[in-house]
Amino acid sequence: MSGALPLTGIYDWNQSGSASITTPEHPVELNDETLRDGMQAAYVTRPSMDEQVQLLQLMAELGIHTANIGLPGAGGTVYSETLALAQEVSRLRIDIDLNCAGRTLVNDARAIAEISQACGQQVEACLFVGSSPIRMDVQGWNLDRLLGFVRESITFATDEGLPVMFVTEDTTRAAPEDLRALYLTAIECGAARLCLSDTVGHATPPGVHNLVSFIRSVIDESGVKGLKIDWHGHMDRGLGVWNAVAAYQAGANRLHGAALGIGERVGNVPMDQLLINLKLLGYINQDLTSLATYADLASVSTHVPIPPNYPVLGSGAFETGTGVHADAIIKALRRGDRDLADRVYSAVPASWVGREQVICVGHMSGKSNVIWWLEERGIEPTDTLVDTILTAAKAGNRLLTNQEIEEIISAQTT
Repeated sequence: MSGALPLTGIYDWNQSGSASITTPEHPVELNDETLRDGMQAAYVTRPSMDEQVQLLQLMAELGIHTANIGLPGAGGTVYSETLALAQEVSRLRIDIDLNCAGRTLVNDARAIAEISQACGQQVEACLFVGSSPIRMDVQGWNLDRLLGFVRESITFATDEGLPVMFVTEDTTRAAPEDLRALYLTAIECGAARLCLSDTVGHATPPGVHNLVSFIRSVIDESGVKGLKIDWHGHMDRGLGVWNAVAAYQAGANRLHGAALGIGERVGNVPMDQLLINLKLLGYINQDLTSLATYADLASVSTHVPIPPNYPVLGSGAFETGTGVHADAIIKALRRGDRDLADRVYSAVPASWVGREQVICVGHMSGKSNVIWWLEERGIEPTDTLVDTILTAAKAGNRLLTNQEIEEIISAQTT
């Protein structure tokens, strides 16, 4: 894996031994589901049109290739908002490809075709159908009926000139013979992509590898060249990011995610965490300095707060009030080595996302925390002042706020 950890002096057990995996030869593609699947969460507020446009602009800045902007076949406001958003993307020439979800129904495919024609750019149709025995049972479907849905909808979409991604819901709990029949039919009707969905977050990384490998064999069986595989995962078992990585390593071309992992139940693969891990693995190399802006806008516009301990983007991600940790970071900073400071107590460089290491003062701090805090603000760290602040910190049960430290300083100097 090239360039995963550029700082010298780090031994990386992730890249040694028999368990190491070589970088796939094909590039990774990314599809953002924030504005479609992300909106299905019960706890999410739909962003305004301006906020949705800003999110799409930030996705483009982050090197995300495509974005799903809605399910227009639902009609009503969903249709009109999806249409308006597609038209804004075209008007502003935002550098991102668009797709829309739809059931394997001709009416849903027709709605996507109308939006594609109205906005003047190609919109990919992501047509889905339930595929697992449990889903067929509860819906009263049989395989022949599903195959009929697939043939009619994909044939209509391709006749309309739409690129089609055929999606099986609950793929990770579906029988091989059913998946083979569904995907071969979709390929026969002109689907360009096959999407495997871990709809309820059932899969583990080995299971993902098995499934992707199986679908690769189905593609080989079809004899059609150039077909691509997508992976759409959920977080019910907390394995979404690593299932997505496993899918790519097994041969998937495009990975799906949503900002902050929003989505139905516990959500989708967090796109922000996926981007960070793909870069750490050396699979992508794009500039991620706007990642915090993307996540903050997603949080504010959907009313989903970012927990302080959220990886990379939480308020506490690069903060430390512990004396031993702070001492190591401070020593690196005093040497003028910000790369080292970024790595000595962090697996992710804060600078990658436009952040920096923050030294705080609390009940677990030492004098070095206080001295650094004062020097960073141009305040002379006299012994008396350092001891007074540290005594106050040790008497508490949390970090002192900047305002509390400033009040101690003010009391000492008046």
